[in-house]
Amino acid sequence: MATPRLVYDDDCGFCKWCVRIAVRHGEFEPVGFGELSPDQRARLPGNYESCMHLLTDEAVYSCGEALERVVARFGPGWRAAVNVARRVPGWSTLRERGYRFVADRRSIWGRIRSCETV
Repeated sequence: MATPRLVYDDDCGFCKWCVRIAVRHGEFEPVGFGELSPDQRARLPGNYESCMHLLTDEAVYSCGEALERVVARFGPGWRAAVNVARRVPGWSTLRERGYRFVADRRSIWGRIRSCETV
């Protein structure tokens, strides 16, 4: 299986910082929006610039689900925590709302944590 591609907003310092953490703790190939190949872009939803995505050989995961799957790949403890969270009633709604809350305030979070490169 190919290394999963973590697609992110490469104009966002906070996004780069988040991807840097993901690459440090898991095995991902970071791909900025500006670096997408035509084949990669074709696999993404039309509004792909609204959130992060995880591209695997089998599927495309977007927004909160992408983040959940990234964290689950950090190791056994993280995977166990994600599995517990998935059992919480309404988890997918909570996950997406949480993701949106953070993503919609990237400029604010970027003042706290940001970097120039992944």
